[in-house]
Amino acid sequence: MDGKTANANPTILDRSDLPTRQPALTPESRLSPIESTVPTYPLDPFTTSPSPLSSTSSDDATPDPIDAQEIYDLVANITDPEHPISLGELAVVNLSDITVHDAPHSPFSHVQLEFTPTVTHCHLATVIGLALVVRLRESLPARFRVDVRCKEGTHSTAEQLNKQLGDKERVVSAVENASLREALRKMMLSV
Repeated sequence: MDGKTANANPTILDRSDLPTRQPALTPESRLSPIESTVPTYPLDPFTTSPSPLSSTSSDDATPDPIDAQEIYDLVANITDPEHPISLGELAVVNLSDITVHDAPHSPFSHVQLEFTPTVTHCHLATVIGLALVVRLRESLPARFRVDVRCKEGTHSTAEQLNKQLGDKERVVSAVENASLREALRKMMLSV
């Protein structure tokens, strides 16, 4: 494994250095609601509410295209299952590892997100991947196909992990597990 993919002693990035289109929060704005055009998503990822990114503009019926930055903004604030630190701050998710092929006039679009576990033997990598899958599937319009993968060479069982994350039946079954569902719900709360 080369130094570019290893993350044995993760550096925690400063939240203000993360790429985002979301407005910066001031101490005052943390206490009151923020009015913005930034898409929001339900804190409960298991609701059946409509996708926050599926709305269309009032002047035409074509949805706005979704780009990698919007995907990053959706997943960067998911917290690590063991620590109250976001996946963006831990560099588990990176803007450069997100690819979006969004063709609003086509019936299908595609998002591929590769994540980097903090250590090559991370025992919660599957849970992190599952949280990313759930957030994207619950937040994106139905036209999107979601492909979340562990970045090649960053985990000792990456092939098995990617097979699990790519199996829709396994994902649905995992989300039906009450304790795992609660862990995912906690991870979805922004830090």
